[in-house]
Amino acid sequence: MTIETIKNVYFIGAGGIGMAALERYFLSRGKSVAGYDRTPTDLTRALQAEGVEISFTDDPATIPAGMRSASDTLVVYTPAVPESSPIMQWFRDNGFEIMKRAKVLGLITLTGEALCFAGTHGKTTTSSMAAHILYSSKAGCNAFLGGVSRNYNSNFLLSPSTLYSVIEADEYDRSFHHLTPTVAVITSTDPDHLDIYGTEEAYLESFAHFTELIRPGGTLIVHTGLKLKPRVKEGVKVYTYSRDEGDFHASYIRRGQGVITFDLVTPRGTIRNVNLGVPVEINIENAIAAAAAVCCTQAWDPEVVREAISTYKGTKRRFEVWLKERSGAGRVIIDDYAHHPRELMSSISSIRSLYPGRHLTVAFQPHLYSRTRDFAPEFAQALSEADSVILLDIYPAREEPIEGVSSEMILSEITAPDKTLIPKEKLVETLKNRNFDILLTVGAGDICNYLPEIVAECTRE
Repeated sequence: MTIETIKNVYFIGAGGIGMAALERYFLSRGKSVAGYDRTPTDLTRALQAEGVEISFTDDPATIPAGMRSASDTLVVYTPAVPESSPIMQWFRDNGFEIMKRAKVLGLITLTGEALCFAGTHGKTTTSSMAAHILYSSKAGCNAFLGGVSRNYNSNFLLSPSTLYSVIEADEYDRSFHHLTPTVAVITSTDPDHLDIYGTEEAYLESFAHFTELIRPGGTLIVHTGLKLKPRVKEGVKVYTYSRDEGDFHASYIRRGQGVITFDLVTPRGTIRNVNLGVPVEINIENAIAAAAAVCCTQAWDPEVVREAISTYKGTKRRFEVWLKERSGAGRVIIDDYAHHPRELMSSISSIRSLYPGRHLTVAFQPHLYSRTRDFAPEFAQALSEADSVILLDIYPAREEPIEGVSSEMILSEITAPDKTLIPKEKLVETLKNRNFDILLTVGAGDICNYLPEIVAECTRE
């Protein structure tokens, strides 16, 4: 199937945020869209209002009559829906084309020009920055992001007549191997998802294969110093970037009064006086990577790039400020999605740079038993840079417990002067009884769900 030949699209697990982006994309292409999910939500109600026919009963009889032909109906599913689902089984038994979300994104990359952002960390921010640059320009873009953009309050941007798609290329389960990029950016290749890959060598091989998928005449932009050995096709241009060196880099970096300004050096000229809308140290490199991707398209406009970087508000759960009291010495609460040791170290370092000399409390929720097992010493090393550490139990996500693996593995090696391990249910109470200065909540689990109550306690008179 191709985007052009598909007439109907049915989504099993229609209420997921990633699935919703695809549903809206196909609606914009004039397709009939329907689906199933277990329970109604604000998102499913919004989708229904926009034209998606959604059932909340796992019964094949609820599949619309117009979507019972395998010749013109694509079925998209999320692995969160069990194989035993009667609707899933009906489509399988009747010979329908059934695809994961990642494979459907691959179909989209075959139309127009696709800018795909991969990496252990940095891909969500970098892709959303690039999307903001393109969406702010005359070119526009369709964007499928891994986080909710705070500029648009959505993980999906739509420009019906655009040539460009921006896609976050996820390496988990080798999902990014379905893509065919015009421009590919690789931000980092620190080992992760070793429950899938097993070894660092296999992880790096997966990224090397991703570089083979770039279409002839396309471009690879890769961070300097990675262990990765790209295997691009003949005719694919390769550029490097970093903060201080490479084909794309920053010069004349200025910091002060909560502002970071720099000059952006590119092969097509230097853009002077670029102000970061989210003035965090790592966003210098993220902005360089985003601008580099756009620089390799016909949509390049230096003035648009400068303005878009300055107005970029970030994505939810990526160094998101929840509280900043007016007084220069007032309390600050920042939440970050960091769930890899290098990300955690970068987040803590950014806090130290923004608030030198202030007492930093880090509340960290480890994500996955396998990741804790593989990186416990590295997590402990990063957390030791804080003044106080509140460690929560492991958030299991998709995993069953692994014998002998717990947050105690991290706690025992933390050298910070103040450290404690608590159940997540006691986080609010623990913080209520502490007169903290700067609080950083970190992790890819559900620690963020406690932030509204934490902020309410802090602002209660």
